[in-house]
Amino acid sequence: MEQGQDAKMVKSSADYVKAIESGIQPTQVIETKVYKRRWLILMIFVLYSASNAMQWIQYSIIENILMPYYNVSSFAVDMTSMIFMITYIPFIFPASYLLDKFGLRLAALVGAIGTALGAWIKVFSVSPDRFWVTFVGQTLVAVSQTFVLSVPARLAAVWFGPDQVSSACSIGVFGNQLGIAIGFLFPPMLVQNSDDVDVTGRGLQVMFYIVAAFTTIILVLIIIFFKSEPPLPPSPAQAVQRETESTESFLFSVKKLVTNVGYLLLLLSYGINVGVFYAISTHLNHIVITYFPNQQEDAGRIGLTIVCAGMLGSVVCGIVLDKTHKFKETTLGVYLLSFIGMIVFTFTLDTSQIYIVYITSGMLGFFMTGYLPVGFEFAAELTYPEPEGTSTGLLNAVCQIFGIIFTMLYGHLFTILGDFWANIFLCGTLALGSFLTIIIPNDLRRQNAKF
Repeated sequence: MEQGQDAKMVKSSADYVKAIESGIQPTQVIETKVYKRRWLILMIFVLYSASNAMQWIQYSIIENILMPYYNVSSFAVDMTSMIFMITYIPFIFPASYLLDKFGLRLAALVGAIGTALGAWIKVFSVSPDRFWVTFVGQTLVAVSQTFVLSVPARLAAVWFGPDQVSSACSIGVFGNQLGIAIGFLFPPMLVQNSDDVDVTGRGLQVMFYIVAAFTTIILVLIIIFFKSEPPLPPSPAQAVQRETESTESFLFSVKKLVTNVGYLLLLLSYGINVGVFYAISTHLNHIVITYFPNQQEDAGRIGLTIVCAGMLGSVVCGIVLDKTHKFKETTLGVYLLSFIGMIVFTFTLDTSQIYIVYITSGMLGFFMTGYLPVGFEFAAELTYPEPEGTSTGLLNAVCQIFGIIFTMLYGHLFTILGDFWANIFLCGTLALGSFLTIIIPNDLRRQNAKF
């Protein structure tokens, strides 16, 4: 057996599941152990998540180049990112079931195979008449995303001890943000804005081959090294949850989640926040070019700034949660600062100095993207002992719904009223989300399971 750290005997029982709120103490003895392998599993997941997320925005960020190359509309290019949101909604339930019932390894394998296959399909789409081919590949990658987004909270709980679980979740979310950052940065660098379709085609070919090779390497790493769970649970809470999952049906778990008032409030507020991020990211090329024409590379770098600041925000928030266990307070504070960041971003776009947009974008990204793992962890607290894969899966499903609605509404408002009023609309939704966060009950069930 692999050697671990912090081995100890703790008290736990399946009966504790029914006694979390009543304070009844369990008596059964179960051994727990935190394994060193957990860091390898987490790092492989970070790369796996990045390999999928980097493809989400790779078309939209060079929209002005792809529209004439493929002879398609702006809406068609926007659909290459919205397809990630559209496919997530119907596929999240089978993906969550697969994750909860068959474990992390099978879910990761299915997602990695789909991501790599979709990337290779896009290699064969380099021709002005093959937009449909590239869209097929993108759709397959989008479907594979359902086997990625629900994993961070689950992986953290299954492999990490109670004093590292929030940090591990934030690092897992970091992988998604790293992929988005790559998707913002490299397409404008690799694909030149040229009237010569051959020049554009060569750039697309290089980009597609790089992505396909990277996703294939990640698939091999998952096959060789990725494991579902350690032999022994890392914490008393996880020991209880293992017993719960072995006896409780998936549909019954979903029913318990949708009757949890605090979780429903979090669903709405979390969906609003992430939906706003999706809308801004999808239309970022259009926003930047409106004020700074022919600077699509700056659009990519501004997107990179948003996401990199968010990566830092995620890690900082994860550390704060592990140190303080103030889940409600941290969630509310980050949400309010996201709202303020959106206001500042809105009122500084019309400056003639693009460096100011970089600064305000970084501020927005630090809190808005940094909010992602905070929401995952607060959901795990509100819904314990239900599986994290199910609770985060539903969170992400609602995010996709809000993402589709906000992306389409934002694009429509941008066209008829301009970016200012479109951004004001997003500010208003974040104000509503802040209010919903305020009224979420501070019911930390997982914390109460640490005995």
